[in-house]
Amino acid sequence: MHGVNANSQRVTPPGTRSVLGRLAVPAGILAAVAGAFVYVGAVDPNEPGHYPACPLLRLTGIYCPGCGGLRSAHAVAHGDFAAALQDNALAVLGYGLFAVVWTVWVVRAVRGRPFRVDLGPVQLWAAGALLLVFTVVRNLSFGDWLHP
Repeated sequence: MHGVNANSQRVTPPGTRSVLGRLAVPAGILAAVAGAFVYVGAVDPNEPGHYPACPLLRLTGIYCPGCGGLRSAHAVAHGDFAAALQDNALAVLGYGLFAVVWTVWVVRAVRGRPFRVDLGPVQLWAAGALLLVFTVVRNLSFGDWLHP
């Protein structure tokens, strides 16, 4: 029989799940991200001993693209966006990008439309180039405004 499985239970065709069912995964992702921000907001990364130091910075003195990311998240959790940009501007860009992508995901889920992020080679190379340029500039003397 079509629409019934071996246990005589109705099988829901793909794409017809309830709105709450379609929102379960985006809600879970948001809960995990919010939980991480709550934790970093409560446990100050500016105080030594709470988080491990960046191994690249410790061994070489070079700021990696993630250096200052926890301090940036702490500042965002406390509403201090100027400090967040100072600690890691690229991380703040990432938080904004996450918010936009998550919102599009939720809107598509509510409408019953699939959501996929298909990044091609051009987008991946551009993201890699952005990380590389950010890393190089923040480690040069004229990029000291990007130091955490």
